[in-house]
Amino acid sequence: MYMKIESDAFQNGEEIPRKYGYKKENVNPPLLIKDVPANAKSLVLIMDDPDAMGAVGKIWVHWLVWNIDPNTKEILENSIPPKTIQGKTDFGEITYGGPAPPDKEHTYIFKLYALDGELNSEKGSTKSQIEEAMEGHVIAEARLEGKYAP
Repeated sequence: MYMKIESDAFQNGEEIPRKYGYKKENVNPPLLIKDVPANAKSLVLIMDDPDAMGAVGKIWVHWLVWNIDPNTKEILENSIPPKTIQGKTDFGEITYGGPAPPDKEHTYIFKLYALDGELNSEKGSTKSQIEEAMEGHVIAEARLEGKYAP
């Protein structure tokens, strides 16, 4: 049994609907979380764009959410679970930032991590700060990929 992250809005590897784009409605898609390990104490969600390496020279961070209750089964569209904390995206914002490829179709990855504890990171922390805080505490992970073109 492996932890899973899915969406009712798009299938793994398929196109993310336009409304979730940064220049459209810019709301997060609904996400379903399944088979979280029983010993998990919190979840972390990171959405990024590795294809931005060619366009802007770095992996672009679109969303950071941590201290998600491990009993969470879904993240509703345009919402975050209660008592969670969000980090700073590469848009310079502390909220979801949808797909916004500047050049061609990009792949966006939603990465879900189950941790053996909660993070003490402050609101607005960066992806590198969150990854450093998670080090040695990840007990499971799952991925959901979607594509989006300009």
